Amino acid sequence: MTDLMTRPTHSNSGDDHDFVSPPPPPSPPYASQEQPDDRRWPRRLAGGAAVLALIAGGGTAGGVFADHYLTGHPTAASTSSAVATTPISTSTAGLAAVVKNVQPSIVTVTVDGDNQTSLGSGVVVGSDGLILTNNHVITSQGTVSVRLSSGKTVPAKVVATDTTHDLALVQATGVTGLTPVTFGTNSSVAVGDTVLAFGAPLGLENTVTSGIVSAVDRSVDTGTEKLTGLFQTDAAINEGNSGGALVDTAGHVIGINVAIATASQTDSGSIGVGFAIPADTVTKVISQLKSQIQ
Repeated sequence: MTDLMTRPTHSNSGDDHDFVSPPPPPSPPYASQEQPDDRRWPRRLAGGAAVLALIAGGGTAGGVFADHYLTGHPTAASTSSAVATTPISTSTAGLAAVVKNVQPSIVTVTVDGDNQTSLGSGVVVGSDGLILTNNHVITSQGTVSVRLSSGKTVPAKVVATDTTHDLALVQATGVTGLTPVTFGTNSSVAVGDTVLAFGAPLGLENTVTSGIVSAVDRSVDTGTEKLTGLFQTDAAINEGNSGGALVDTAGHVIGINVAIATASQTDSGSIGVGFAIPADTVTKVISQLKSQIQ
């Protein structure tokens, strides 16, 4: 699923609204910029009347953003760190500690084409620069690069993809000693839990927002596939958060941000209804993707 292509409007019976992609974010330095409406991406939320938008965008010489899902639990030392056993306090100081620990493991993934730039978020899953992001972030033609939380940008290449779950592995080159994220498990998540969303909404890298787990086991019909078992959150998620992490107060990645619901096709910002793919699904996919790497 690429966020740079024009999408036809799907016919949807029994509902008054179509699910669309939010408009693309502005180019750095984030000045307001008009973008053509034909990049809107129809999405329908199963059984709902809101507008669902995959949190990604595309633009000519502008930043593209995407949102989807990834998550998992530790599989090997080189892939993730050990799971913490004691949650950090949800006080302001406690959340700041979570951000400090997780932020170095969040990256921005960019694909520079001839006339377009696609931008989304990613999560470090290997100390050697193996990055997990959404497949729709990297499907456009162009040169792939990864910008680390430190601000350093390095070349990268796509090494494995899963179009069904909209996940991909990207290998950043020339880096060592990165800090992989720690994945949680579905069983550790409950409605009402405090969560933090990491990524680069609207191109603003190293952004963190907070909220709670609003619901679990949500299903979303994107028109081309059905995503099930999703977590719902009211943490602010916008275009550019695609591939970013939804993290609990223990610093575990419990989900990867995948989509948002909006009020209409024209009002496409966050209204506090976002979705993320749960950790158990993602760790399984990561293992499968690794087997594809030559």
